[in-house]
Amino acid sequence: MNDAYLTLAPRIKGLAAQAGQRVHVRFEAAKDPKVLTAEQIDAALPKAFTTVPAQVDVPGVGLFSLTTAGPSDSTNRADVIRGKVAVVTGGAQGFGEEITRGLIANGAFVAVADMNLTGAQKLVAELNAKAGKPVSMAVSVNVSQEESVEAMVNAVVVEVGGIDLFVANAGVLKAMPVVDQDVKSFEFVTAVNYTGYMLCAKHAARVMREQAKTNPAGWTDIIQINSKSGLEGSNKNGSYAGSKFGGIGLTQSFALELVSYRIKVNSICPGNFFDGPLWSDPEKGLFVQYLNSGKVPGAKTIGDVKVFYEAKVPMNRGCTGPDVLRALLYIVEQQYETGQAIPVTGGQVMLN
Repeated sequence: MNDAYLTLAPRIKGLAAQAGQRVHVRFEAAKDPKVLTAEQIDAALPKAFTTVPAQVDVPGVGLFSLTTAGPSDSTNRADVIRGKVAVVTGGAQGFGEEITRGLIANGAFVAVADMNLTGAQKLVAELNAKAGKPVSMAVSVNVSQEESVEAMVNAVVVEVGGIDLFVANAGVLKAMPVVDQDVKSFEFVTAVNYTGYMLCAKHAARVMREQAKTNPAGWTDIIQINSKSGLEGSNKNGSYAGSKFGGIGLTQSFALELVSYRIKVNSICPGNFFDGPLWSDPEKGLFVQYLNSGKVPGAKTIGDVKVFYEAKVPMNRGCTGPDVLRALLYIVEQQYETGQAIPVTGGQVMLN
């Protein structure tokens, strides 16, 4: 975040929140750009920002436009997400798409961040057309590459000024027995699920830290979509379970560190999303992988594998997007909780 506008936009967003408004801040144009020190930035803001204006002109940086998106101090449950800026990685399909749709339905602006940029753009076009206004944006990201993550976060800041909620949802899986697993596939899973989460938290937290400087009473959230496999081991699926166990360790550690910046960090551990592409893709889905790897004794068809896994759940069904969304909204609303791993498993995994 060497460019001054990437520092100023989150602080302007924080100032507006402190004044009672959730806003989207867009950097419009540079004016006599200069390299400003942190002290100069701190001095420039109060002069440029007194109330919640339509525009903020910061000498030496440029012009920012503000769009009011909702109240920052409402205690109404319906306003928990309204007007907030959310980023959802892996947001163009599966759980990510359902989370994206649910957040927008609750009034958030969502940056759909995905390797599948075409899919993200198609989803965003649909959502914006349905709403009759911009409620989402598409941005490309490979969460395992730091340059890509940083560029994604910066693109969001330039467009809407900051991040209130970061949902680290992108994840991959390569199921196979440890005696057969190659290092390349193990490292691939780890790079996306574990290192990718760290990179996303790192760059999202830098933006949230700037917002906290001008809104010291507000909270922002980083939420990792983990898995029930982060709470208990997974047979013939060690690389995935290991990455998810590690993710909870990161969540707890980040929570301790980032609370001083008013950032809450939590994980949601869903049960199996049987209807999503992770499980149901006809070529790469888990049903196919588990059938081929012999993980389910006696299974002859994909249907046999699905029945086997549904029977493991006391509520006798897989997890759904709305199940995860309810947990996510709870985490955002609950201001007295951080560092937690919340199971959403239909009773299949219980904390003790």
